[in-house]
Amino acid sequence: MKKYIMAAALVMGFAAAANAQENKLVVKPSGRILMDAAFLNSSNKAVDEQCVDGVNVPDIRIGMKVSYGKWEGKADIGYARGSVSPKDIFIQYNFNKQNFLRGGYFVHQFGYQSATSSSFKVSMEEPETHSAFGVGGRLVGLMYEHSDDKFMGTGSIYTDAQSFKKQTNLTGYQGSGFLTRLVYHPLIEKGNLFHVGIGLNYELAAENRSNMEFKAPYPVRVAGINAIGAKITDAKNDFKFSGELMAAKGHVGIEGQYIFMNVDRKGDAKSYNAWGAYGNLRFLLNNEYEYVKNDAGIATPAPKSWEFVAAYNYTDMNDAKAGFHGGKLSDWALTMNYYINKYMIWRVSGHIVRAGESDYSGFNKNTFRVIETRLQFKF
Repeated sequence: MKKYIMAAALVMGFAAAANAQENKLVVKPSGRILMDAAFLNSSNKAVDEQCVDGVNVPDIRIGMKVSYGKWEGKADIGYARGSVSPKDIFIQYNFNKQNFLRGGYFVHQFGYQSATSSSFKVSMEEPETHSAFGVGGRLVGLMYEHSDDKFMGTGSIYTDAQSFKKQTNLTGYQGSGFLTRLVYHPLIEKGNLFHVGIGLNYELAAENRSNMEFKAPYPVRVAGINAIGAKITDAKNDFKFSGELMAAKGHVGIEGQYIFMNVDRKGDAKSYNAWGAYGNLRFLLNNEYEYVKNDAGIATPAPKSWEFVAAYNYTDMNDAKAGFHGGKLSDWALTMNYYINKYMIWRVSGHIVRAGESDYSGFNKNTFRVIETRLQFKF
């Protein structure tokens, strides 16, 4: 897999030499700040001890975007909670307005949540189904994307995220995979939207199985508390399938996604299966929903827009036949979003989460409640 990534990278280099021309270098600063406050509690005593009310700044980023002719790049560094961590680091070659090739460390397209960054989730935090199955994190690799008035498709080859942080003699074989997202969007006019899509992902296990641990936290970042999860120490590979649906008419929009995962294990061990789904019902009071073709999703509403979102998520990580009790989770949420201006959003969200049957998290039954608010600034 790595030789294909290297070959594609060389192609990008040759393209640069073949198309060298005098263009203007454009450098733009970028950044974001998230400021959260939350009140939370839990019915399980052990979990409730971790439910500490308070405030937090879960994300601070400073970076830059650079463009030169058909080339562009991005470097984003996070400084949240006193630690430095790389975020999006990539170089991109734009063949034309409909096609590009991107290489580096970034979030590859898989499923509907790929349409928005972590700070633009309409229910404030990413649905547990999407985070549970490890499809939202950054990976080192190459992604090709095509988008037009009817179709958006991506294909990626990648290695595990640890290849960005550690040398191979420390990790052993780092794992590798392929993923794709294919979306058909026949209706993309303002106030009249529809799309349907699928995603496929096949991944080989790293030597240390670091990429075969799947977990979902409770939907709050003021405190970090794990809800459900499973760690597969004898995995060979995993396969994921995603189906997604989006529609909007005027001021009302719906979004939904289903994910199924199968992990093939060594020897005679039975494969591990898990699944989950979520849906969002969105109401935009003083505007109509619009579409973004490149990301294949509903665009961020215009400034001064008020939005209310009702959301439900169900995730099942139990597979008794395979001997895993990762847990089950249901999340009901209501969120208010006010899009202050082009750069600022204010959110207020409430979640009731029922989770249990989890050997991974160590509790059988729990009801988690949180009311949280966020002021975010991004440029």
